[in-house]
Parts: sequence; structure tokens; C-alpha cells
Amino acid sequence: MGAEGNTPAGVRESGALPAYHRSRMARTRTDDVEAITVLIADDHLAFGEAMELALAHESDLEVIGVVTDGDQAVDAVRRKSPDIVLMDAQMPGTDGFEATRAISDEGAGTQVIVLTGQDDEVGLARAVQAGARAYLQKTEAVVRLADAVRAVHRGEPLHAPEDLDISLRQLRRRSAVDQNLARRLERLTPRELQILQRMTDGMEPEEIAEELGMSRHTLRTHVQNVITKLGVHSKMEAVIAAIRYGKVATSPRMEPEAESPQGSVNG
Repeated sequence: MGAEGNTPAGVRESGALPAYHRSRMARTRTDDVEAITVLIADDHLAFGEAMELALAHESDLEVIGVVTDGDQAVDAVRRKSPDIVLMDAQMPGTDGFEATRAISDEGAGTQVIVLTGQDDEVGLARAVQAGARAYLQKTEAVVRLADAVRAVHRGEPLHAPEDLDISLRQLRRRSAVDQNLARRLERLTPRELQILQRMTDGMEPEEIAEELGMSRHTLRTHVQNVITKLGVHSKMEAVIAAIRYGKVATSPRMEPEAESPQGSVNG
């Protein structure tokens, strides 16, 4: 059986095969150096296993566990006190940012490297604000993993100060926009919220007008008022904002393709 046949399935499935083979040829460390302990948190088990195996041949690094959600990561840190956590940003339930904040608040000395599937400057800022020491894309994580773990453990920055500054400014701008939109939503009248709820439910304009006892013209006026008040560009943006901030409830009737020019309230 060839070398690839002996490679664990998790590595093959994750696409990390080249990095895995590179890790096998990585230079070994002397046995008298105390190993840096690493916990891996990723809801995709195959990728978690790929990261574990990428570090398996680094004699100065020791993976002490692989977990699949944020709550498990926080619990494992409390029980095992790893030096480094490799934390997936997006996980169900408690996500990587929340888990990172919880670990940072514990003050136990564990350092977190947040991993993401996107090149997101705002994500970098969120990770730093949560207490992470680094933020890496998953596409580069396996290749850079061992060196990143060592650098963070030594207290060395992985990101240029100017990059962090740009990311933090973008996050502050986004936060200001979000706060402004939340305030604008509070200005909507009960009738406007009723209309938004029915739009969220996927009702057609004629259905909304009939149910609420108004003409189509009056309905269009209400919808345009909502768009103006929220400072958005379309009724779909208004619906998304209302859902995001809990002003309306999602419904099984709402389908992604329900929005069409023929069904437009403004049309």
C-alpha cells in the first residue's frame, strides 16, 4: 500500500494531504524540551483530525484533545489547561469568539488562535477583542500551524500592528452602523411592524393588504416609509434587519426564492 493509502482518512477528506506529508518531514526537536500542549476545537471532525495529525510529528508540540464545539472547548481548558487552543470561529451553539472570550476571562494563561474559513478583517478584530492572540485562515492554517503555535506561545505577534488597527476601525464602523440600525428599528410603528412580519412570512402584497384592511397604494406607502426610516435600499433589506434584531419572527412560509420582481410591494 502506498504512502497515501496509509494516510488517515481525516487528512484526506480535509484536503490537508500535502501539508500532512510536509509535517512528516518537519525537523524534529530534542526530547528534553517541554512540549507545548494544544487543544483543537472544530465542529468538522475531519479538519480537527487533520490539524492533530499535522502537529503529531512535531516533538515539541502535544495535542491533548480534539473537541467539536465552544462549550466543550471551554470545559476542556478548565480541566486540562492547555498552552494553546486552536479555535474554529464558526461553531454551533457557543461559537469560537464567545468561547475565546470565556477562556480569556478565566485568566488561566491559555492562549487562543482563532481559525476561520474566510479572509475577514472584521473577524480579526472580533478575535482580538475576544482575547485571541492570532487569527488564521483555514486554507493556510495547516501549513503554518506549528510555527504559529510556537510563535504565540513565545508571545510573538502574528499580525502587523497596522493590520490590527485597520481591522479594529472597520469593526467600530460596523458596530456604529448596527447601533444606528437598531435605533431606527425602534421608530417603526406597530402597523409597520405588522407589515414587516407578514412580508417575513412570505405573504403576497394583495394578501397583506386584504388581511390588514388597506389598499395596495396604502401598503406601498407604509413599505416605503419603513425603507426610508431604516435607511436601507429595499424591502428585503428591511426584512433582514427586522429578523436580525428580533422585531419579527421567522416563519416556515418564508422561502429564499419568495422575493421576486413580480411580488414586489414597491413595484
